[in-house]
Amino acid sequence: MTHFPAHLECSACSTAFAIHDLLNLCPQCKGPLLVRYDIKPDPQLRARIRDRAADMWRYREVLPVDDDRDIVTLGEGVTPVLQSNEFSNVLIKDESKNPTRSFKSRGMAAAVSMARKLGARSLAAPTAGNAGAALSAYGARAGLPVFVAMPRDTPQSIVDECRSYGAQVELVAGVITDAGKRVQQYIADNGGFDLSTLKEPYRVEGKKIMGYELLDDLGRLPDAILYPTGGGTGLIGMWKAFEEMQKLGWIGSERPRMFSVQSSGCAPIVRAFREGLDHAPEWESPHTGAWGLRVPRAIGDRLMLRALRDSHGGAVAVEEDSIEAAAAALREREGVDAGPEAGAAMLALKTLLDQGVLRRDETVVVFNTGGNKYH
Repeated sequence: MTHFPAHLECSACSTAFAIHDLLNLCPQCKGPLLVRYDIKPDPQLRARIRDRAADMWRYREVLPVDDDRDIVTLGEGVTPVLQSNEFSNVLIKDESKNPTRSFKSRGMAAAVSMARKLGARSLAAPTAGNAGAALSAYGARAGLPVFVAMPRDTPQSIVDECRSYGAQVELVAGVITDAGKRVQQYIADNGGFDLSTLKEPYRVEGKKIMGYELLDDLGRLPDAILYPTGGGTGLIGMWKAFEEMQKLGWIGSERPRMFSVQSSGCAPIVRAFREGLDHAPEWESPHTGAWGLRVPRAIGDRLMLRALRDSHGGAVAVEEDSIEAAAAALREREGVDAGPEAGAAMLALKTLLDQGVLRRDETVVVFNTGGNKYH
């Protein structure tokens, strides 16, 4: 198969590194690393992709694994796009249909594949919920031990899910940033490779395929995307995908307007966007029942804010007290296995339509990032 040669590039200082090294952050400046491909126009590739098996790896030319034997997969990707019953111009990308019922399956499939290929003997990550479940499952599939740290108030269903895949789970006081500190301590004491959000280059690569899929789902890119945002890997990944698709000759310079959705109880990206900052200071005393949104400080903040502004999009914080009811309404009206993060996205949609920021003749994609796993 044709595979575009790749290297790693620091998103902050632009230093290049070999893709064959097992790296976390940039050794020079500690910025997030991104995979870069030597992409040439290839309009025929789209047709070849559509003839392949319906999973994420049909897009393997723009994924970092260069040998199919190194792929760790549970059949993730190529999730349905559903026409909303309530809004004629709205489509729901339903990521709950992934193997571990969330979009985290995509990122962990790519990250675990590359970690094992590059020599990792064990894996570790902090989680607010779905990432830990996905890592536990894909670690089991890869035959690698997994350590997961999560806040003590994480729903028991998530704790049990991680343990059911054989992961070592530790509950810590505080929020996901505190769990991240525990992961660092654990790795220092026991070894292992850190798969924290954007502290390694490959989770972005799995998530970016959502952008490629939207082009095939719709035949063109939507006018706007509403994306529930915690660490922001998917938002950053899709923005990266659009750039790659333009280099492939599949699209022109058009881009969807990207909108980040957060809870009023934890909205660091929204606050930074509104204040014109290029980074997002840590949110004080974060609280939200939408566990995927409870990320008070994101290492990819600059990349997210750049994508929101470059796309002429925005950032919306919805009322925490309204999120669960909105998710329940989404389940009842659409028949979608929607978690609270999707409820937040639907609240943001109504706000943006009411404000006239989005028009009812525009095609809008709302992401259901995961199923209702918290009860």
